[in-house]
Amino acid sequence: MTVSLQHIEQALATRQPRKQSFRRWFKRAAVALILREVDGSAEVLMIRRSRSRGDPWSGDMAFPGGLLERADHHGLDAARRETAEEIGLQLAPQSCIGRLSDLTVPLLPGRRGLVVSPYVFRLDSEPQLVANAEVAQILWVPLAFLQDPANRDRLIWGKRGIGIPMPCYRYQGRPIWGLSLRMLRELVAVL
Repeated sequence: MTVSLQHIEQALATRQPRKQSFRRWFKRAAVALILREVDGSAEVLMIRRSRSRGDPWSGDMAFPGGLLERADHHGLDAARRETAEEIGLQLAPQSCIGRLSDLTVPLLPGRRGLVVSPYVFRLDSEPQLVANAEVAQILWVPLAFLQDPANRDRLIWGKRGIGIPMPCYRYQGRPIWGLSLRMLRELVAVL
């Protein structure tokens, strides 16, 4: 099923995302789900994170984004800043067409959790993208691929020596799972 950016923008305009009321006491992060339309069908930009020791999302498929810094007034600022840093794309504030629900990530025992706020952006022209050292790959994933139940899969995630089956998509051989999968499921559900 093809989905246009106009349809997505209309669907997001009426949506009330869940915001975590306790987020001010947690670490905060924000990501950018960047959409474009090719031949009448929407695609979402994803990155594959570079492998980095100590990074819990090392090598995973993700969206540009990161932790809020002191200079960021809110999550939208952080999503825009991190996108510019990670892939060289300057997102205009008016290109934000909505947001998805906050996601909570528990961290190690004794540490505060993390609340991630996903913002959805629309591109109307072909951007020139330049990955920094945090990004191993940039790719566009068709939303039609994500809407097709036949593309759902499982991966085995190792936690303390135990293999735990986790839902995922496999796009071009790369698993999309975890937080990214949760965000994409909400976006597809909006449609």
